[in-house]
Formats: sequence, C-alpha cells, structure tokens
Amino acid sequence: MQFTAQEIGFMLNGTIEGDPGVAVDKLAKIEEAGAGSLSFLANPKYEQYLYTTDASIVIVNHDLEVAAPVKSTLIRVENAYSAFSVLLQRYNTIKLNKTGVEQPHFVHPTAKVGENCYLGAFAYIGPGAVIGNNCKIYPNTYVADNVTLGNNVTLFPGVVVYFECVIGNNVVIHSGAIIGSDGFGFAPQADGTYNKIAQIGNVIIEDDVEIGSNTTIDRATMGSTVIRKGVKLDNLIQVAHNVEIGSNTVIAAQSGISGSTKIAENVIIGGQVGVVGHINIARGSQVQAQSGVSRTIAEEGKKWMGSPATLLSDHMRSQVVFTRLPGMEKKIVELEKLVAELQKKYENSI
Repeated sequence: MQFTAQEIGFMLNGTIEGDPGVAVDKLAKIEEAGAGSLSFLANPKYEQYLYTTDASIVIVNHDLEVAAPVKSTLIRVENAYSAFSVLLQRYNTIKLNKTGVEQPHFVHPTAKVGENCYLGAFAYIGPGAVIGNNCKIYPNTYVADNVTLGNNVTLFPGVVVYFECVIGNNVVIHSGAIIGSDGFGFAPQADGTYNKIAQIGNVIIEDDVEIGSNTTIDRATMGSTVIRKGVKLDNLIQVAHNVEIGSNTVIAAQSGISGSTKIAENVIIGGQVGVVGHINIARGSQVQAQSGVSRTIAEEGKKWMGSPATLLSDHMRSQVVFTRLPGMEKKIVELEKLVAELQKKYENSI
C-alpha cells in the first residue's frame, strides 16, 4: 500500500518541505533506507544520514535546522519519534488486517463466532466456545471447550487456550503461548512417588493485555489464575497456578512467578527474575533483572535487586563493599603478620 507525502502530512498534522506527491510503500531506518522508503530523524546522532539517505520521505522535528542539501521530502512535526511510532502502528494494523475464513478449519456446532472474525487454516474452535466480534484466530490455533474470547482478540499461530479460560477485549497473544495448562501440583506419597492433583480452575485474562511468544500461564488448582487489565508479558515467561498479576504490570522475558503469588498493579519486573510462591509484591515495585524475590515486598514504590532481593540502594552499597573484599583480605593478612611479629617480640622480651 502506497502513501504520498501529502497524505502522511495530513495524518500527522505536519508541514511538507519538498514534493508532496512523492510516494512510499515501506518503512526503514534512515541509514538503510532506499527509494520508496519512509524514515524519520529524532536523535541528533543520526543527523549525518539525513544528507546521504535515499529515503523518499523523512519525518523530522519542527526545530531541526538543515545544515546541507537534502534529497528527501521532509515532513516537519512536533515530535518525529512519536509521529513515526503512530505510523508504525497504522502500518502494522493494515498488515495484520486479516479477514475471512480459510479452509480447512473446525468450529463446533455449539460454538459461537462473532461478526467480522478471521479464522485461519487449521484453527480449532471447541464445543461451547464463544468468540467475540472482530477477533483474529490465526492458523494452527486451538481454542478449547467453553473458552470465552471478548472483542478484538488476536491469537497468533500456534496459540493454545485450554478449556473454560476467559479472555477479555483487545487482548493479543503471540505464537506458541499456552493459556490454561495444568498447574504444577503433585502430592508426595509415603513410597516416594507423587500423585497428580487435578487442576480444575481456569485462567482469566482481562482487557488490553498482551502476552509474548512461548509464555505459559497455568490454570488454577481451584478458582482462577488472573491477569488484570493492561498487563504486558514478554516472551518465555512462566506464570504458575493461582497467581494474580495486577493491572498495568509489565514483566520481561524468562521470568518465573511461582504459585499463589499476588503481584499488585504497576509493578515492573526485569528479565530472568524468579519469584517464590505464596507471597505478595506491593504496588509500584521495580525488581531488577536476575533478582530472586524470596519474601513478601510490603513497601510500595521501591526498587529491588539481587538474590535474595534487597532494596536497590542497599544492594549497590553491598556491591561496593564486595569489590573491596580482596583489598580488605590483603590488609587483614598483613595485620595478622604484624600482630604475630609483635607478639613474638613481646614473648622474647620476657
């Protein structure tokens, strides 16, 4: 799909310098852009490329002072980075605007599929499932019995949603994610074996949630594992049974949340963080990457780091002390030698 500079300028409420009729059909970084590309310049470090780029259109800030001739048509806006992000979103929306029903697919006679939905090839919709309007179910996706999807839900290829899970509106779940698999529940027996505990709960995902590829969210043993409104989960995250994640919390890749832990709203958890089970994490907490949270965090809005996690300020002071340990050890050895020499002189003087 092509857009002219005039059309883009109108969308962004920008001012055009150059040919308003020049057209673009792709987006590119300014240092790599070729003819027919749209790019942007927001960071002054990249200004040199403005004078050499082959991009047909470049979005720049209103206050940019051009220091040399520019081949590209410029569109001046208040904030070039923000404006380009708007175009990225619109471009992505158009690219992902799948429609229609592909064959073969399976929809059980008791399932209900809303209006204007896309069903990809080999998609499976089980008995009693309810799919809202404007949903996109990509190929090789499995929606099990009695699952409920709200409006504007996107399930990318290979997503699995187990039975009786509930997904709200405007939710995006990326490829390979599994929603509602069994929680890790096994009862130890006298002979050293384990009996599986049936996991009969479900997963509830509220509105405006995005879940990354190959992330798994386990169903509750009883009740629900709950992902609240606006949560963003990265790829490769494990959320165990009966966990609750508060609204607008974000969790980076390779983190693991153990069973029955409650995370409050607006929490930020870095990559490769491990959280033990049956604890609470207070509102606004920030847990740095590779930390291990082994106890409840009750203070709101604090930063934590390390394993076991401590307050970031305390951890940084501890790191300073830690780096000094080799020097301190050397001084201790020297002091021990000095004490031994003084003791020997004292003993010889008696």
